[in-house]
Amino acid sequence: MATFLLTFVVCLLICGFMVAALLLSRTPRYRTSADDLLHLLDETLENRVSEARWYTIVGYPIRHDPYLENVRRRCQTIMDDHGQPWRFEQGGALFSAAGLEEIHALREHLAARLSLNDRRAF
Repeated sequence: MATFLLTFVVCLLICGFMVAALLLSRTPRYRTSADDLLHLLDETLENRVSEARWYTIVGYPIRHDPYLENVRRRCQTIMDDHGQPWRFEQGGALFSAAGLEEIHALREHLAARLSLNDRRAF
């Protein structure tokens, strides 16, 4: 009987700690930063980004910064209008020439805004 009670108490403690850990832990959150978007756009211009990586970053909503959300939505629009995933799989570019021009303009605009925000921080 003592062995049963000891086993029961140990299992109850383990289950209690697991429930407490699950209740106190938060769900993981991923916050896309401006640097993440800049890095993605740089990789795209260098033809090093895959379609999966593109959709991993661009497909996730950005709720903490309305400007970055607009950039993300613009990236989605560029993919819809100028994306060529079938060419990428054959060794070509993920975007057409017009799409790469728009991505370059978007990248320059985002970089200029970041440098302006960095100057204001000082």
